[in-house]
Amino acid sequence: MGTKREGHLIVISAPSGAGKSTLCRRLLKRRRSLVLSTSVTTRLPRPGEKDGRDYFFVSEAAFRAMRARRQLVESAEVHGHSYGTPRTFLEDKLKSGYDVLLEIDVQGALQVKRRYPEAVLIFVRTPRFADLERRLRHRSSESEPEIRRRLADARRELKFLNQYHYEVVNDHVPTALGKLEAIIDAESARVGKSHDVIRQTSGG
Repeated sequence: MGTKREGHLIVISAPSGAGKSTLCRRLLKRRRSLVLSTSVTTRLPRPGEKDGRDYFFVSEAAFRAMRARRQLVESAEVHGHSYGTPRTFLEDKLKSGYDVLLEIDVQGALQVKRRYPEAVLIFVRTPRFADLERRLRHRSSESEPEIRRRLADARRELKFLNQYHYEVVNDHVPTALGKLEAIIDAESARVGKSHDVIRQTSGG
């Protein structure tokens, strides 16, 4: 009888407007063994978002308490709000053999990389920086100061590209989605890759 397979931890980051959320939603629909880790955030829900499905919406005080009790794998401030990944959900799913998808920013991704060395980090970007600005303006959901802040954040995030294992250029969603699936398949088949990422985090 073979050893039970532990899941892979897949981290996907991207500048705001690069299409990360669209790719992750489609990826989750196509792969039954992949589950999304729902983040905790202090920002208010956007129209259509549901607590417990899109995010766990909490107060700043509650977020600080979770961080103090080490209930978060990673935490970061993004666009003026706090975000974090609950530890219990992530580790329970990995132990059960599910691949867990973290859709998080660069700050959080690098924290995860330190705590889970076997995590697979993927950076999604647009072909050109001008494409990113065009997409942000086209969606008309942010003010001009907010767009400028997101573009400045994107420039900083791109400087950390070499900390990731893979880069996917999102010029055409089906093509980018195929590349993401190929990466996950390749990592699953890699000879000698340890799947036991849980024990490496003890005491973290």
